[in-house]
Amino acid sequence: MILKQFYLNCLAHASYIVADETTGKAIVVDPQRDIAIYLEFAVEHELRIEHVVLTHLHADFLAGHLELREATGATIHLGRRAEAEYAFSPLGSGDAIDLGAVRVEAIETPGHTPESISLLIFDTTSANAAPSAVLTGDTLFIGDVGRPDLRASLGWSASDLGNLLFDSLHQKLLTLPDDTLVYPAHGAGSLCGKALSRETVSTIGEQRRVNYALQPMPKAAFVNLVTADQPDAPDYFTYDAVLNTRERPTLDATLARELKPLSLANVLEARDGGAQILDTREPVMFAAGHMAGSLNIGLVGQYATWAGTLLSHERPIVIVADPGSERDSALRLGRIGFDNVAGYLEGGLVATADRPELLRTTERLSPEVLSERLRSAQPPVIVDVRAAGEREIGRIEGSLHVPLSQLQRRLAEIPRDQPLVVHCAGGYRSSIAASVLQREGFDVAELAGGIAAWQASKSGA
Repeated sequence: MILKQFYLNCLAHASYIVADETTGKAIVVDPQRDIAIYLEFAVEHELRIEHVVLTHLHADFLAGHLELREATGATIHLGRRAEAEYAFSPLGSGDAIDLGAVRVEAIETPGHTPESISLLIFDTTSANAAPSAVLTGDTLFIGDVGRPDLRASLGWSASDLGNLLFDSLHQKLLTLPDDTLVYPAHGAGSLCGKALSRETVSTIGEQRRVNYALQPMPKAAFVNLVTADQPDAPDYFTYDAVLNTRERPTLDATLARELKPLSLANVLEARDGGAQILDTREPVMFAAGHMAGSLNIGLVGQYATWAGTLLSHERPIVIVADPGSERDSALRLGRIGFDNVAGYLEGGLVATADRPELLRTTERLSPEVLSERLRSAQPPVIVDVRAAGEREIGRIEGSLHVPLSQLQRRLAEIPRDQPLVVHCAGGYRSSIAASVLQREGFDVAELAGGIAAWQASKSGA
């Protein structure tokens, strides 16, 4: 038996190949949209990818099931309760895909979504008749369970799905032997839960012991617990959940259309026509100089998640990138279904060298300089764009708290008659926030190094 996990850090996403080494038959589970890693693994291990399974209709990324179908002829499988435009083979409890001595058996585990399934992995040559592993999708994570509140816009209440989730966990997954390996679809950093571990594999027994959501409690208490204090869900989640049900162009076809160099004149024309200018360079480089009105979301961080949170999938996107990074910038947007890239600025920001009036800078303040300004006659307003849980650990006294995920809809709460200084933990999100605020006409600077640098300066004072 081959069971290989592929982990995509920027989306905290785990996908899998399950295969029988003797027959060469393989299944890919919850694939990312750029599928080269699965094709390369299959060639290396002399496998044929015959099936692709989605444990549910994912909301946080666009899956690669259509790409694998086109590349390999694989049959697509969804949970029995799913609906989709493309042909698929439904899987309900007890349905199995035999790869030879390896058998993959579905169990319906609704709760995170109504169509969610988990996959039991059996090695039929083993003397042990129990499954060796279970791929739990977003039903059970390491340290957490799937949030049940992401389908409200599609007609499902968090309470209804929470009740289904409780039953799926206690009547199905927790009846498995304690030594059953647990492989989820996400890890720490995913917005599909609130307490996901950085570990990417565990066991049923370990989760029964340490997972806060699996401790003994009434169903009503469980529903209250798993629906409380969830992170803000980006608007693109519903868009992706629906898009995962549709027939659509493949990623390769999309990139062939999108990776088009644009002159500066073309970029300005697109901007004036409503296009979004996305600068994917590192925050320090963006602060030193950028096109007026551009949004900085650097490739170095959770690029796709913040792009999906702050950009519109309905308006064209023009990319400004370090030369050589244009494809990666567009590809990672494609992972969340943002296929609206109109092109990229040819040559990067150097194309603006003769047009300094098009450029802006963002002042970056050291903790010492910020301290001086806070003691001045006209101190700046400090805007903390971290999440609520981070702020509870430590904050700058008197700062205004507006999480980055809420910034665009809470601009009215931020004073326009005073200079602003934004900060996050280390500087990635504050650069995004500063670019949003500057675009909206605010006088804004950044705290270089974030709250970490501020606290270090105070402890060393």
